[in-house]
Amino acid sequence: MNYILFDDNTRNDLLPLTFVRPVADIRFGILTIREKWEKLLNAKTSTMTEKYLNAKYPLINAENNILINGSVCPNKELVKEINALKPDESLVYGDYVIAMHVVEKNLPDMDTIDAPKTDEAEALIEVESKVPHLKINFPWDIFRLNGEALQADFELITAGRKSAKISETNRVAGAENIFIEEGAIVEFATINAQNGPVYIGKNAEIMEGVMMRGPVAVCEGAVLKMGAKIYGPTTIGPYCKIGGELNTVVIFGNSNKSHEGFIGHAVIAEWCNLGADTNNSNLKNTYDEVKLWSYPQEKFIPTGQQFCGLIMGDHSKCGINTMFNTGTVVGVSANIFGHGYQRNFVPSFSWGTSTVGYTTYDIKKAIEVATLVMARRDKQLDETEAEILKTVFQYTFTYRKKRL
Repeated sequence: MNYILFDDNTRNDLLPLTFVRPVADIRFGILTIREKWEKLLNAKTSTMTEKYLNAKYPLINAENNILINGSVCPNKELVKEINALKPDESLVYGDYVIAMHVVEKNLPDMDTIDAPKTDEAEALIEVESKVPHLKINFPWDIFRLNGEALQADFELITAGRKSAKISETNRVAGAENIFIEEGAIVEFATINAQNGPVYIGKNAEIMEGVMMRGPVAVCEGAVLKMGAKIYGPTTIGPYCKIGGELNTVVIFGNSNKSHEGFIGHAVIAEWCNLGADTNNSNLKNTYDEVKLWSYPQEKFIPTGQQFCGLIMGDHSKCGINTMFNTGTVVGVSANIFGHGYQRNFVPSFSWGTSTVGYTTYDIKKAIEVATLVMARRDKQLDETEAEILKTVFQYTFTYRKKRL
């Protein structure tokens, strides 16, 4: 069977995190949503997403195709329901489509699939799913539901496997809920896994004096620097370098917060760098519900959350001592610095500070910097990724025009 992960209309609600990736490539728990599906399906997937992302995430079709909603997280029961679908049947849950079995001749008519159900989906025979599952619809869902996703991934990844030995230099509570991959270095740390699992990935390093309270995932190659304090549920993606204090944070990967400072109830995408002593507020002084910038509605909308800090898109940076207010959204490739609280919405490719003002970050310079940053991790910003950044630059012009 050929499996395709599609973006539903939550993609726009999840901006800026989906400017450079399909929804399925969001890290949520330990794994990305795509990695979860591929592990449970025991198959590779392709993608149905925005056209400007197709060069990096191409669509592969076959005679029979199962299209799966990329904002939905799998479990074994859901996979059984999906694999039982017959041609021209769709699996629905409430007002959205989870999956559909589409024959090849009908696939070209579907550029993207929105939820609630589109005309294409309504033409199929509906099968109601009764299986509870996780689905992300807004950026705050990523940190809000991360504990459940992390627990499910921990069970999936560690089933039938034995953890590497925990060094006796560490202070540990709940050792049965700790899993350390081979090659990880963990010495003189304090790990409390009584309230949730702690997963430490291959070749990760936990330096002396680190304190972790699960559920926490430190993915492959990530480094927690000396004295870091990590409150769960928190995910630190592959090859991140983290210091200071985190509380209820998801970092996708390849991003740095190497020094002191507090980040809480936040989502940080890839290739970001937070300067020393960067802090974000995650609770209003009035204890009111936090509002967050919505790209589709072009205004701040209620989140239903009392705690909500920072949402930062890929390739964005901030200088030392940067202060982010409660409920701040930073777009792609922004460069922020200066004293005082920053604006609650900083458009993509903005350069500057709230006190002096912002200008447009030249796209050529932004690509040069991204190339240098990625090269430090032995990664290459290829022409395909550069074109994606150029498209995002053009797409976000109106936000800069209105707000800079």
